[in-house]
Amino acid sequence: MKKVIKTIALFSLPLLVACGGGSKEPVNEAPTTVNLVYPTQNLLCIDNTIAFDWSDATDPNNDNVRYNVEVAKNREFTNELKAQTVNSSQVSITLEKGVAYYWRVTAVDSKGKEGTSSATYAFYTKADGESNIAPFTAELVKPADEDAVDELTVTLEWKGADSNTGDTLTYDVYFGEDATPTTLKEEGISTTSVEATVESGKTYYWKVNTIDNAGAKSIGQIWSFTVK
Repeated sequence: MKKVIKTIALFSLPLLVACGGGSKEPVNEAPTTVNLVYPTQNLLCIDNTIAFDWSDATDPNNDNVRYNVEVAKNREFTNELKAQTVNSSQVSITLEKGVAYYWRVTAVDSKGKEGTSSATYAFYTKADGESNIAPFTAELVKPADEDAVDELTVTLEWKGADSNTGDTLTYDVYFGEDATPTTLKEEGISTTSVEATVESGKTYYWKVNTIDNAGAKSIGQIWSFTVK
């Protein structure tokens, strides 16, 4: 009787192992981030029909990739003008003349997995007969928006640019605890950073308005950070 039981147990073992060892589906990974090719950063475009171009993305799972192309009138893309999904790494879009635009591209695989969005580039479509063009809105460097910081003296840093490359830019910096900052911290400065003294446990908001030497002004986006 013992021999019979042992034989059944031995023959059952491979079966149990086979039943429990099913193959797993591979993890779906996102496509790579693309690099923007055209229009280049801070470009002045004479033609308002823009041939957008960017690098191809690759997918770790060899899925087919498509691209979400976003064109907006502000860096935060809340005022989005155009959003298209295309299968190739270029598309032509006709835009208004005399407007500053911002664009980015995100690769998406055939299963809907989005990669990280590309960098955001600014460009300007020149209007007929236009001589002076307003500068682009300031681009955040640090601290990152909605970041938490440890220091009680924080360096606020940004980048400025103008498609009129010969223009001289100055900046008005607004800073405070109000979510819509109205306190002018610095006015008409030519540097692209300022120091701010802060207190633990508080949240601060700031923005930078950019002015060119002809007086044309662009109103900056509001950024925030919290002090630990």
